[in-house]
This record gives sequence, C-alpha cells and structure tokens, in this order.
Amino acid sequence: MLKRDSQFCHRVEPFPDPRLGGLGRRDFLYRFGSGVGSLALSSLLHKDGRLQAALTDTSQADNPLAPKKPHHPTKAKSCIFLFMAGAPSQMDTFDPKPALNRYHGKPVTRVYGSLEKRMYVGCPFEFSRYGESGTEVSDLFPKLAHCVDDMAIIRSLHTSVETHEPATYFMNTGEAIPGSPSVGSWVVYGLGTENSNLPAFVVLPDEKTMMFGGAANWSNSYLPPACQGTQLNSVGPPIVDLMPAGEISHQRQRRNLDLLRDINGEFLDSNPGNADLLGRMQNYELAFRMQNSVPDAVNLGDESRDTQKLYGLDNKISEPMGRRCLMARRLVERGVRFVQVYSLGWDSHGNIAKEHRRRGQETDQPIAGLIQDLRERGLLDETLIVWGGEFGRTADNHMSFFRSNPGRDHNKSAMPFWLAGGGVKGGTVLGATDELGIKAVEDVYHTHDLHATILHLMGLDDYDLTYYHSGRFKRLTDLGGRLISEVIA
Repeated sequence: MLKRDSQFCHRVEPFPDPRLGGLGRRDFLYRFGSGVGSLALSSLLHKDGRLQAALTDTSQADNPLAPKKPHHPTKAKSCIFLFMAGAPSQMDTFDPKPALNRYHGKPVTRVYGSLEKRMYVGCPFEFSRYGESGTEVSDLFPKLAHCVDDMAIIRSLHTSVETHEPATYFMNTGEAIPGSPSVGSWVVYGLGTENSNLPAFVVLPDEKTMMFGGAANWSNSYLPPACQGTQLNSVGPPIVDLMPAGEISHQRQRRNLDLLRDINGEFLDSNPGNADLLGRMQNYELAFRMQNSVPDAVNLGDESRDTQKLYGLDNKISEPMGRRCLMARRLVERGVRFVQVYSLGWDSHGNIAKEHRRRGQETDQPIAGLIQDLRERGLLDETLIVWGGEFGRTADNHMSFFRSNPGRDHNKSAMPFWLAGGGVKGGTVLGATDELGIKAVEDVYHTHDLHATILHLMGLDDYDLTYYHSGRFKRLTDLGGRLISEVIA
C-alpha cells in the first residue's frame, strides 16, 4: 500500500515490498545505485593503477605520497619550476624585435580605461645567436645563452589575466582566484614521491620581498594535505621551529609523537573518512623525519668550491639565486618530485634597462650553472626545468615613465617561456609574435596548454589526472589543455 504524506506531498512506502526481496523501493534503488557506483569507482581505480594497492596494501592506500606509476612512459622524474615573478619582457629576453627600435620614442594611442599618451620603447639590450641551433638571446643572459641547445623556447604563449596576483595564481593553479591546487600539488598527487624523509613539493622563495599572493600559490587546496608545497628558506634555518627545544631529546620527542598517534588513531578508527586528520598525522611523522634529512639536503657546505662558483655563490649579486638553484639540485637529487624557485623583481614599469639588467645579473649564472651541473651529473634527462613569469610586457610605456626612465607595462597577449631537460626537444624555438612583440600570432598556445605539456613531460595526462570535488571531477587544466607537441622530443 501507498499513502500520501500531507506535509510533504510525496509518495512514501510504509513497508517493504516482497517483490523486491523485502526491500523498500527507495532502498532497492539506493543499493542498486551504490553497486553501480562501486563498479565505476573500481574501474577508475584500476585505470589509475591504484586498485591493487588499495586491496593488498592499506599503507599504500592511506598514503597519498606513495610512488605511483605514470600514465605513460617518461624521462622526467622531477621538475624544477623557475618562476620569474613580476613578468619578464619577451622582447628584451628571448624574442628580438628590431622593428621596435625604429619606433622608439614615437607616440601611440591605446585605450586603458581612458585615453593615455604612450610612447613606444625600443629594446636597450643586444641580441646574438648562440649554439648549434643559432637561437637568438639577449645579452641579459651571457651564460644562459650557451645552454640554448638544451632549451625549447616558446615565443607564442599567452594567458588570461594581466594583474600580478590573479595572473600569478593562474600560472600556478590554472585559476585566477586563490583556492585551487598548484601545479606542483597536482604532480605530487599524480606521482607521489621517491623520498619519504623530505617533502614531495618544496618551494624556495626569494627573500628580498613578498610574493604576489603568498602561500596560496603552492596550496594543495582540496587535494590531500600532504600534496601542499613546503617552504624552505635558503638563508638561516630552512624551516622555522623544525628542531625541538634543546631540553627535548630525540627519544622523548618520539615518545610524544607515539602517544599523539595513538590518541589520534583511536579517533580515526571511528572516523575513517577524516582525510584531514590522517594528513595531519602523516605530516607530524614527516616533520620528525625531516629534522635529520632537511639540514643535510640544504647543507651547501658539502659542495666543492668549484660547484659553488658554478652557481655564482662567489658573487654577492648572484649568490641568493645561486643558493636556491643549488638547493633545488640537491633536493631533486634526493628524490623530491617538484621544486619551485622564485626570483622576484621583474615588474619593470620604469627603467627596464637597469631593472632587467639587474635581474639578469642575479639569475643568469645560477640558472646556467643549474643546467650544466644537472647535465654533468647525468640528471638533466630526468629533470624537467621550466622558466617563465605570470605574463609578458607591452611594447610601449606611459609618457611620464618614458620621459624619465622608460619601462614596460603588463601584457597578457604574449609572454616568454622555455623548457629544458627531461623529454624536451632542445634547440627549439616555437611560435612568433607580431612585428612589435605585442601579441602571439603563430603557433599560439595558452597557459592551460603549458600546464598540460608540463604534466605530459612528467608522465601524466591532464585529462585523466582528476579529483572529485564540489560535485564534479576537477583538473589543473579545467576543461583540458592542448599539448605543445613541438617542444616534446
């Protein structure tokens, strides 16, 4: 029998239907749907190579950092992302525009909310050809220029926003607002790590100023907490408060952690779906192991004088970036999956000749040294290096800046990027911008395409690398990216 519930006006079933094996109709549909869902989940787990681990090894199933097989064979095991925050200029680094010099000082009218008087700005740097590939590089990078045969330079990339903080989020997470996982977190989620005593994703910030958007740029967001980037300092203690107070011995700390694990474990047994608690417990253990592993990993005193000089540690201008690049090499050498190195100060609205020159002096030797060192150690083929900022820069400048010290403003329509190392077709120059470098016009690619290519070179398919959150499967590239196949070996 069926009756009508007058309060809600819908059909309800007062007793089980014997035709459905004693189940109510709604209960039958619910259990049927759960069964179909379980089959679908099993298929997805099998496709990701996680079903066997979940069935045979609960420690693997509970550990989001357990090593995982890539979606396809790949050379790269680690990635070093060199983020040039503030946005380097394409026409002053890797995209020569001789026509722009002919327009230098000539007026141009462009609309930026209102009509502004603007002047074209020629390039104050000289370009020359280098390597067997004959790639043109600015004299900002006299050392890095000799590495062009290892590099694939993309001149035709563009992005979606041109304000620093949203654009930095977009380059790091694929979204212009904070709250999404970073590219490093996605890589770690997809591949795990090969060193359980160090963070899988490490961030080496530039100490001279604050980063646009701060730690949201290396957030795990809705991915497991263990996928979040861990910030290490290149000067002073690598992690603040990493070591216990002097009166607390190693043995006492171990006993304290064991007690905390037992208490949390009892609660976790009754709340097995509490991923945040599990992640916190795992992070406590990782922090304990890091007390021995981190100081060793960042101890640059272990390096020879020649190696330190290779990275520019003998020069006070290049020394800070040199320390970060050398730390990055030591970390990937120890199995860290993803390292992000920041260089700030590329936002040259005024005096680009002085400011970009300074940034070149800070980064040229360290980055060239990183490539050379990885190559000599046999690590370059298994380490992907990514270089670039959050957007590009304009060919013109506001009249007030031009009259004093000309610079360049923000430009989302063209930006310079290059890749090197594992799986990259070295000696490649891809795409083109227009005559003045304002807009990408040939072989045009978007930031989502860059992300898809980074994942591909790390052995991951951006369409298959998903996480169910807020009612749908999400990915780094949103609706998917297009592989930049021209830079893939």
